[in-house]
Amino acid sequence: MTGDGNGDVPEIVAGYAGTPEKLPAGSPGKDGVLELGFVRIGGRTELSQHRQQPPLQIMRPLYVDPKRPDLPVVYLMSTGGGLVQGDRMRLDIDCGPDTSVHLTTQASTKVQRMDTDYATQTVTLRAGAGAFVEYLPEPLIPFGGARLHQRTTVTVDPSATVILGETVLAGRLARDEKHEYDVFASDLEVVRPDGVLLAVDTIRLQPSDGGVTGPAVFGDHDVMGTLYVVTPLAHARALADVLHDASEGPTDGIEAGVSILPEDCGVWLPVLGTETEAVAAVVRQAWDAARRLLIGVPAPHIRRT
Repeated sequence: MTGDGNGDVPEIVAGYAGTPEKLPAGSPGKDGVLELGFVRIGGRTELSQHRQQPPLQIMRPLYVDPKRPDLPVVYLMSTGGGLVQGDRMRLDIDCGPDTSVHLTTQASTKVQRMDTDYATQTVTLRAGAGAFVEYLPEPLIPFGGARLHQRTTVTVDPSATVILGETVLAGRLARDEKHEYDVFASDLEVVRPDGVLLAVDTIRLQPSDGGVTGPAVFGDHDVMGTLYVVTPLAHARALADVLHDASEGPTDGIEAGVSILPEDCGVWLPVLGTETEAVAAVVRQAWDAARRLLIGVPAPHIRRT
């Protein structure tokens, strides 16, 4: 691992380090920053801290969940056309005690072809006591020649609930482009405020070395989705049963399974499929089922445009 200013970068990514002739790392528009803080005021969650540095930005919080009018939906956005070489993106999101918030992206994250260097994206999310936080971004799509290291660190108070999802595509599937990126590395850690580790998910995909279609990653599928639910609001076994039932159905080409996280702190649901829409449907069904069990309301319809 090597330092990059955004956390440690795996050697398989750092090996591509270089200085692009145009707009190297550190240039205006290359070091995106988004710092958000949420507090509960007068019966609903409000955005209390907001700092953004292009290309990262947000829309104003929208209170569009009819069953949870206290819960804002926040769209994380980029003014660029995706992640390009030399990009260093950092998102820091603090959700205070008793807050409730849904975080998502306006569109898929496209990781463009890179000739020199690589891109990094670091997400730090904290859920305070009694908080209910959902972080469900749209899919990540690595184009041919893309190089990305993504690090996500989630700190969850023992009394808080976090629903965390991610979907990664093998490439631009509509163009029949699959696993033509140079490298995709992802590190996810879920921890308690005292540093106790709850979950780790480490992905290292480098098509030139093979292994990207192994059973522990994509297999013979093109779309890889995951959903983590960390919560004290239901027993882990009951939650696992609910997500298992929600992930079963008539959808062809889907493989899914549910595992209980250490210390019975929650569950993990991986979903594999050949169609983006089919995987998204299963993840949504599981999210909806988790919501109904934990807070008694369904998942809202989240508009992208």
